Amino acid sequence: MISSLRGMNDILSDDYERFTYFISTATKIAQRYGFHFIETPLLEETALFKRSVGESSDIVGKEMYQFIDKGENDVCLRPEGTAGVVRAFIQKKLDRAGGIHRFFYHGAMFRYERPQKGRLRQFHQFGVESFGVDSVYEDASMIMMVSDILKTLGIGYRLQLNSLGCNACMPPYRQKLIKFVKECVDNICEDCIRRVDTNPIRVLDCKNGSCQELYVGAPKLLHNLCSECSNDFDTLKKILENNGIEYEVNTNLVRGLDYYSKTAFEFVSDNIGSQSAIAGGGRYDRLVEFLDGRPTPAVGFAMGIERLMELIVMPERKKEGYYIGAMDDEALDLAVKIAHQKRNSDIVSIDYKTKNLKNHLKTADKENVKYCAVIGSNEMKDGTIWVKNLEDKTEQTLLLEDF
Repeated sequence: MISSLRGMNDILSDDYERFTYFISTATKIAQRYGFHFIETPLLEETALFKRSVGESSDIVGKEMYQFIDKGENDVCLRPEGTAGVVRAFIQKKLDRAGGIHRFFYHGAMFRYERPQKGRLRQFHQFGVESFGVDSVYEDASMIMMVSDILKTLGIGYRLQLNSLGCNACMPPYRQKLIKFVKECVDNICEDCIRRVDTNPIRVLDCKNGSCQELYVGAPKLLHNLCSECSNDFDTLKKILENNGIEYEVNTNLVRGLDYYSKTAFEFVSDNIGSQSAIAGGGRYDRLVEFLDGRPTPAVGFAMGIERLMELIVMPERKKEGYYIGAMDDEALDLAVKIAHQKRNSDIVSIDYKTKNLKNHLKTADKENVKYCAVIGSNEMKDGTIWVKNLEDKTEQTLLLEDF
């Protein structure tokens, strides 16, 4: 028997209902905020992610599904969504058109990492990207959108905030951090040693407990912000407070790549184990320029759908639609015709096996439909169909034209 690859799961049954409910909920909320759907390819040039995510990251260094295709192109399955959206934004010359462009997307991502609960090799993300708005109010709007999605899904969360500064205040802070880390280099893990030279701010995000103890005394970027970044961060907190969104400041929260600036945020849950992040985002004003576009302010977020599946509180499933069944072979063709016509306005399922009334009612009940409609030879003669409302248990015989 051929099985699915490790870390690549099927979505069906109850999971499918939760998955589609998440997509429909997040889509409706993103559209309310004025965002429009974008679809980017699953396969992109590897260079796109090396330049955007960064060669020093674990995603590019260890986790990408990368290969040479038949045209000798170095390609990979997308490991995240932002880079592809930025590539499309530049390729369609939207960076030159000016104005505001807001997109949302959802789809499969691929990372070759150790599968665990809520973390797969093929997983799905819902993401949002906004281009052309250089205002902390747009950052707040992103956070409010995530909050709306999680609240609608019945998912509790804690919101963590930080500021990553800008070109004025980040470089001198980075030097302070490097100096601090090098003073305790004998006691930090290999990943942190590597990051000191490639991406020093990422040491703050290290999951090693002993490293975290050392970094308690590390200089904090929030204490080294320029006046503009500090004012923006204060404004962001005030906007969230005015809109009833609670937050906590986490000075170790980083996005870790050079093009991120100012706002960084993460939504975490205490109900999914140690891997507690369920959504994250921030401002990346320099990424469009990094990928050869015109400098464009941008901010976005992404949510891992599989990580949220078990946390979603599903609404009570209502009975809807029709089940149509035939009592005998003579009535089957007519039942199929009736079902085909009825689908112009309703959800209709049909059983092609002829059964007695009792068994049709059992099948209809299992399918959670509102109406069970059955036709047999007697109904064919009279031009009628028998219908039962499975909610209020009322029954009636209708003329086919009325049905």
